[in-house]
This record gives sequence, structure tokens and C-alpha cells, in this order.
Amino acid sequence: MKFELLLLGKTKDSYLTEGITEFSNRLQHYTKVSLKCIQQKKKAQWSEEQEKEEDGRLLLSHVPAGALKVILDFRGSQLSSAGLADQISLWEQQGVKQVSLLIGGPLGHSKELVAQADFLLSLSRMTFTHDMTRLFLLEQLYRAYTIKAGEKYHK
Repeated sequence: MKFELLLLGKTKDSYLTEGITEFSNRLQHYTKVSLKCIQQKKKAQWSEEQEKEEDGRLLLSHVPAGALKVILDFRGSQLSSAGLADQISLWEQQGVKQVSLLIGGPLGHSKELVAQADFLLSLSRMTFTHDMTRLFLLEQLYRAYTIKAGEKYHK
């Protein structure tokens, strides 16, 4: 199974970029993972809701046909690390070939985008920057794969 993180804009802080690179590289041992940074379109006259709607359309336009759409959103399921490992195993058993993980911008996701999700995932009830979410998600994917492999990293 392949994972593709669809990200709005580039990661701003170098320490987060280093962590993202580290966990992306670690994950390659278990699965294919790629990150796709998408340039946001911003218009000064847009309301926040219009910007979220445009961001949603932009993200969806980059989801490959047939990919499972996992949208990170505060309304989503909060899984333990073992629960995420189980969810990944379930997707594998169902024959899912690609998972697109959509991380929104600072304004969050539009209702229309959320409605198109195959799975809503929340990393926490707390709010994180979208840049930190990238790192946390990759670390949790890595942790899930070490759990699946019976390795000690997760303890």
C-alpha cells in the first residue's frame, strides 16, 4: 500500500522539515510514502469560507483516481497508535492500493471536502499547526508499522 500526503504549501520551520524527512525515510522500510506540496491560491477578497472551499477543491484535484481519501479533521476518529495499525491492516486486507492523506491549511477543511472523505482522522482534540500535523502524522504512521511488525519502537 502506498501513502501520499497532500499538503497545502511548504513546511516553514527547518526543524519540522528535518523530522518530516526522517520519518518519511524510516517509513520507506515498510511502505511507500510520498509528500506532495500544493501551492495555495489566495485572493485578497475571499472570505475564510471561500478560501477553505478553494483549498478543498485544490486538494481533491490532486487525489489519484481510486485512492482512499483520509482527511485529517478535528471531527474525525481518534485512534490509539495500535488502533491506527489495525486500521492500516484492515485497509490492506480490503485491497486498498493507495491512501491519500489530506492535511488542510490553517483554516481547516470545508464541509464539502469533509463530506467526500472515505475516513476522517483526528490526531488529537488539541489543535496543532498544519506543519506540525505533518510530522505527527508521519511519526504515527511509522509507529503503526512498527506495531504491525512487532518491533520495539512503539513502547
